[in-house]
Amino acid sequence: MSLINSVIKPFKATAFHNGKFIEVTDATLKGKWAIMMFYPADFTFVCPTELEDMADNYAEFQKMGVDVYGVSTDSHFAHKAWHDTSDAIKKVNYPLIGDRTGTLTRNFDVMIEEEGMALRGTFVINPEGKIKLCEIHDDGIGRDASDLLRKVRAAQYVAAHPGEVCPAKWTEGASTLKPSLDLVGKI
Repeated sequence: MSLINSVIKPFKATAFHNGKFIEVTDATLKGKWAIMMFYPADFTFVCPTELEDMADNYAEFQKMGVDVYGVSTDSHFAHKAWHDTSDAIKKVNYPLIGDRTGTLTRNFDVMIEEEGMALRGTFVINPEGKIKLCEIHDDGIGRDASDLLRKVRAAQYVAAHPGEVCPAKWTEGASTLKPSLDLVGKI
């Protein structure tokens, strides 16, 4: 069963954010666009490159009204220690959620049970709490925040313009399509 258009399941977790520990719940995510970015583990190799890339693009996501959350099965204490020791992670100014029980990781179907870690999963959630984009990578394949920006813009455009769809490689300001009988076989 696909997670697309499903409502996120209830959860409560602790995150490290801006030098403090904060509580994050499913209710925290509702009311605005959100990204849940799951990654395998703190103090690893590809993960800091992804989190730093997201940090470098975070201001643009914020301009679009999108909250970003990094999630791993490490504790919020480990997130703080990583933040305090890694130049890449010091740039992260979005919450890093600790999912020690794996509840959140399992809710989004990205748990590698035999390792107790998450796959690289990216989920875009609309203000109603519905998952609109789901992308899951093998742990050796890093993600690109600039491409995610494009996809979030497309998701927001489609939400604001019912009856229109964004074609491949769509960018903000480009033409969209209005599916109809007249378009069949003409694209």
